[in-house]
Amino acid sequence: EIGPRRERRIEVARQESALTETDISALERQLRRSVRDAFFGLAHARAVTAQQDGAVKLAERLHDIAKARFDAGDIPQLEVTQAELEAARAQANRQVAQQEEKVALSGLNALLNEAATTDWDLGDPFAVLPATPALEDVLARAGASNAEIARISQEAKIEQSRKALFEAERIPNLGLQFGADFNAPGGSGTNTGGYEVGPRGQLSIELPIFSHNQGEISQSIANARALDAALAAARRAVDAKVESAYFELEARETQTQLYRQTILPSSRQLEEMTEESYRAGKANIMTVLGAQRDVRQVERDYLDSLLAVQSAISQLEEAVGAPLD
Repeated sequence: EIGPRRERRIEVARQESALTETDISALERQLRRSVRDAFFGLAHARAVTAQQDGAVKLAERLHDIAKARFDAGDIPQLEVTQAELEAARAQANRQVAQQEEKVALSGLNALLNEAATTDWDLGDPFAVLPATPALEDVLARAGASNAEIARISQEAKIEQSRKALFEAERIPNLGLQFGADFNAPGGSGTNTGGYEVGPRGQLSIELPIFSHNQGEISQSIANARALDAALAAARRAVDAKVESAYFELEARETQTQLYRQTILPSSRQLEEMTEESYRAGKANIMTVLGAQRDVRQVERDYLDSLLAVQSAISQLEEAVGAPLD
């Protein structure tokens, strides 16, 4: 072969191998998100179980207060029964939360290829909210690491390598042969009864008169233009997706801060006040039950907001194509 055909074929193979590596990297990022979601899902389930433990203690404490007031003759038996019912409901909710925690643990172990009963010390992943990078930095990272952009960019490189190969194949091949002839003609004359020996050689060249790869090269050029347009569209779509995920994360973080700093402390203070008022005989049991249900709902909403923050981070990481931490 004359010309860089071999190098061009090697380059095409190298770029196709890089495309496979790009697909593998995309699968790794998908697996990372699945494990991350399962991890925080388990942390959320454990936090819900702990919250239900607190709800059981509140209900049992209210029952003790109601029982003491009933023994003192301050309230009717009905209020004690209501307190017992609330305690039973809290215990049932705790059992459900414990089962959901087991399901979340099993899901995480399945992703990690561990035994279903393998336990993990997760620490307190919801204690501190993760720092959010600037939007400009996130957009810049997305342009360099987004899976869709990376795949289209690699396909464009493959098409460039194929075009270079088609152009190299237009160079004709040169054939060069050397050899020797051994002939035993027999009869009278020179070398009678022996061999006639003579060297020979051949030089040939293929002339591509009717085939210059014009069609293949034109198709490759058209494919490259289509990939350029697809890459530009993908960049615009990724920017929009990243911005949407970024603002969603900001909204979830703001919601969590409101629960942590204002709503949750106020609801707990209100529950404590109503419980003390009931203990002193200044409020009825329905007021206390309502306050306890409100605080349980606020605590559950707060935990859900913490999980929503982590889900928003996972969504943003998927749009960017790289971890943010």
